[in-house]
Amino acid sequence: MTEEKDLIAYCGLYCGDCFGYQGKIADLARDLRKELRQAKFDKTAESLSEIPFFATFKNYPQAYELLGALVKFRCKNTCRGGGGPPFCKMRKCCLKRGIGGCWQCEEFETCENLDFLKAGHGEAHLKNLRILKNKGVAAFLAGKRYWH
Repeated sequence: MTEEKDLIAYCGLYCGDCFGYQGKIADLARDLRKELRQAKFDKTAESLSEIPFFATFKNYPQAYELLGALVKFRCKNTCRGGGGPPFCKMRKCCLKRGIGGCWQCEEFETCENLDFLKAGHGEAHLKNLRILKNKGVAAFLAGKRYWH
């Protein structure tokens, strides 16, 4: 079993809060695709799409494809266990410097390696890194963590 501290990614996000790591959304998407296949819902959607009220069902193939992408959106390993994006610059940088995470680096507030996280997480990772730096790992794990 993974210890809580091992769920803290180098960037300050917490893998335990990630839907990719939790797997619930991937499981639900998998189960819904299975139900839709068994019901042959593609045929139903096609016929319903001819009715103006249900015209949006013409997009059913794209919705089914999106569910397929959600099924694949899963991390089997934590960031520290080699999971997450393979291109992660923060992991490489921390390992190269021999530090446990970006919070141990004086440059994290202005580090360009962290910029790509802003699109999906806003300032959450920076808030987490500040907590980790100022209060430590135990306080971070016991307190409020940010994801968005």
